[in-house]
Amino acid sequence: MTKLLRSIRFDASDSHVFPKAAGPDEWTISGAFAFAGLEERPRGKARQAFVNGFLSLESFGWVTFVTVADCPASERAAVLERLATHLVRHYGAPGLAAALPAAEAEIAYAEDLCRDAPINRLFAVRRRFDEAGRLHEAFRVVQPPGETPHAKVWEILDDA
Repeated sequence: MTKLLRSIRFDASDSHVFPKAAGPDEWTISGAFAFAGLEERPRGKARQAFVNGFLSLESFGWVTFVTVADCPASERAAVLERLATHLVRHYGAPGLAAALPAAEAEIAYAEDLCRDAPINRLFAVRRRFDEAGRLHEAFRVVQPPGETPHAKVWEILDDA
């Protein structure tokens, strides 16, 4: 079994900021390839997907946060085929045989990010183009809500 990224939604905001939002609990990858070779910088909701979105491999929507999860070999194989088919249909790959190595590389990239991360680790991404037009991508670990201790602001005492 390998580890891959799954979409996680804390609220409905992804539905408002991305061109198409991923559903909860969908397998995801970085999706940076979707922005390679663009003639102009993305704007509006497409810019949000570029700056901080992960690409779902089920709905092919975008999500802000992902979590590390165990992925059975059978699901990995299905995800690989879905991505390769998507590359043919939407990115001009000449056929499934040509798309499979690119799909494999994208999934291996996500597996590498997950390799040393514990299950349920949360990640966010930040992308930008540098002055030469090269795409840069950085991942950060997100502390989930509730795991950081809060300061005690009151105490209840008996009236005795």
